[in-house]
Amino acid sequence: MIGYIVRRTIQAVTVLILVTLVVFLAMRMLPGDPLTIYIVQHDIDKITPEFQAQLMHKFGLDKSLPMQYLDWMSGLFRADFGRSIQYNESVTTLMAERLPVTLYLGLLSFAIASVLGMLAGLLAAIRRGRMLDTIVTSLANLGICTPSFWLGILMIYGIGLKLGWLPIQGYTSPFDNFWLSIRQSVMPVFILSAWGIAFVARQARSSMLEVTRQDYIRTAWSKGLRERVVVMRHMLKNGLIPVVAVMGVRFSHTIGGMVVIENVFNIPGMGRLMVAAVFGQDYQVVQAGILIMAIGVVLTNLVVDISYGWIDPRVRYD
Repeated sequence: MIGYIVRRTIQAVTVLILVTLVVFLAMRMLPGDPLTIYIVQHDIDKITPEFQAQLMHKFGLDKSLPMQYLDWMSGLFRADFGRSIQYNESVTTLMAERLPVTLYLGLLSFAIASVLGMLAGLLAAIRRGRMLDTIVTSLANLGICTPSFWLGILMIYGIGLKLGWLPIQGYTSPFDNFWLSIRQSVMPVFILSAWGIAFVARQARSSMLEVTRQDYIRTAWSKGLRERVVVMRHMLKNGLIPVVAVMGVRFSHTIGGMVVIENVFNIPGMGRLMVAAVFGQDYQVVQAGILIMAIGVVLTNLVVDISYGWIDPRVRYD
C-alpha cells in the first residue's frame, strides 16, 4: 500500500508540473498584451518608456520565459502565486477570497449528487421494469443530455424572473445570513447536481442490476433474508465499486460546471475570477486557478484508487 501511494504521488506531481508548463506556454501564446489591457482598465493616459519598464519589472514580464516560469514555480513553495496584473494584488489573496465560495457550492452539489444519484439508481434497480424504474431512467437520460448553462438560464427566467421565488444572482456566506445563502444557493447547486445525479443514477442502476445476477444474491434470497438485509449487506457494497470508479470524472465535471455556473449566476468564486483573468490575460491568476483545480482532480483520483481496497478486498496494490 505504501509503495503504491508513493508511486501515485510521484505520478501526480509529474502531471501537475506538466499542467503548469502547458498552461504557462498557452497563456503566453494568446494574442494581445497584458500590459495594454492593464493600462486600458486603469485609465492611464500617459505612458512613458520608464513607466512601462516599471510595470514590466513589477509583474515580472521583463524576464525571459524560462526565468518567468522558474520564478513562478519557486514561489509555489512559499504559497506565493505571484501578483495579479488585472487586480494589482497578490494572487494568493484573491484565491483565498474566492476559493471558499467555489468549494462550498462545488462540494455541496457533489455530495448531493452522490447520495441522491446512488439512491435513485438503487431504487430503479430494485424495482426494475416498473413505473419507478421508467421514471428514474427517463429523468437520468434527460439530465445527462441537458446542458448546465441552458438549464441555468431557463431556471433564472422561470423561477427567478417570472415567479420571483429565488434570487437570480449573487452569493452570501452562510455565516453572514444563513437563509439568504440557502435561497441564493438553491438554483446553482441544483443545476450543478443535476448532471451528477443523472450520471450516478445510471451507473448505480447498471451496477446493481449486474450484482443482482450474482450467485451470492440468489443464495441470500433463497435463505429467506429480508429485502433490506439483502440490499444493504450484499448488493450495496458490491454495487458501489463501479460508482466510486467514476468519482474522479464527476469531480472534474463539477469543477468545469462551477466555471459556467458562477458566471451565469454572478457568483464571486474562483471560476468567475478565472474567466475574467483569461480575457484580461492575467497570467498569474489563470496559472494559479488551473493548478488548484488540477490538484483537486489529482487528489480525488488518488483517494478513489486507494478506496478500492476498502470497498473491494479483492483489489491488491502490487
